[in-house]
Amino acid sequence: MKAAILTELKKPLVVADIDLPKTPDYGQVLVRVRYSGICGAQLNEIDGAKGPDKFLPHLLGHEGGGVVEKVGQGVTQVKRGDHVVLHWRQGRGIQSATPVYRWGKKKVNAGWVTTFNEYAVVSENRVTPIPRDYSLESASLYGCAITSAFGVVHNDAGLKSGESIIIYGAGGVGSAIILAARVAGANPIVAVDILDSKLNFARTIGATHTLNGSKTDIEKAVRPVVGDAGADVTVDTTGIAGIRELAYRSASPAGRTVLVGVPRKGETMSIDSFPLHFDKVLTGSHGGDADPAYDIPRLIRLERTGAFDPAKLITKTYPLDRINEAIAAVRNGSVIRAAVKMDL
Repeated sequence: MKAAILTELKKPLVVADIDLPKTPDYGQVLVRVRYSGICGAQLNEIDGAKGPDKFLPHLLGHEGGGVVEKVGQGVTQVKRGDHVVLHWRQGRGIQSATPVYRWGKKKVNAGWVTTFNEYAVVSENRVTPIPRDYSLESASLYGCAITSAFGVVHNDAGLKSGESIIIYGAGGVGSAIILAARVAGANPIVAVDILDSKLNFARTIGATHTLNGSKTDIEKAVRPVVGDAGADVTVDTTGIAGIRELAYRSASPAGRTVLVGVPRKGETMSIDSFPLHFDKVLTGSHGGDADPAYDIPRLIRLERTGAFDPAKLITKTYPLDRINEAIAAVRNGSVIRAAVKMDL
């Protein structure tokens, strides 16, 4: 099968044919991956944002849509033929051993889920079944972007109808948070980015106001929109220290700031912690504390009422052999969310 392999940090992925394990082990599921998303987490892995990578070479990807081909012993949550979302947060079922692939004489490592490969051996608790008539391309978004976004809004921020929110970074996850905030009835919804193209898109999916951080003093510009006290909720998706600090400052004295973007290892931020002793809240998000087995079916049902359309977030689709182009597009912001279609 064809797979995109991380062989060296800060280098393009190598697309090559590798061998699958002969059969799924206990608690493992073999999935034919049809589509994968590309998340900022993969860019961080490629860049070594968390430090040295002792598992090279290894596979990547943690959000996908596919079809179950085989199941190992003990698996009860899915069966052959099921259409599934592949996700990085734990769902229901067994957490299995991680698989090992072969690339000629080399061993290729993998985690409990990977999606930059035509077939994936994944842990049972990293797949959730979905209706067979649901788009597998859109399904890839439920592996991270959509579930994380709704989790940030509902679980991390506790956003209420009519509350104000500022989202710093209007890329894939930021745009999904805009969708979730609109569904939750937030007002105003302010999107901040440095690319007008992303801000124009943000307005089409629910942002009531947009601000370009390269052209204006954001800290001053948001006050007339959300009030002099600051916003009820602020969210950073960039992981940049200065933007995280800005997000915290632009929240009201009783506001909640949620840090979604992951900084590079060793990078710190500086804040006035005094308000935290009273009503202000600062928290980091871990996938919005989402429960895939519960949240994915629930949100697909909600989507089908017309409440939101995640497919709009996928602004370009690439074949697997052009995955490095897709990664570059995510980096430079020319796409909101890129999907990778497997060449099967």
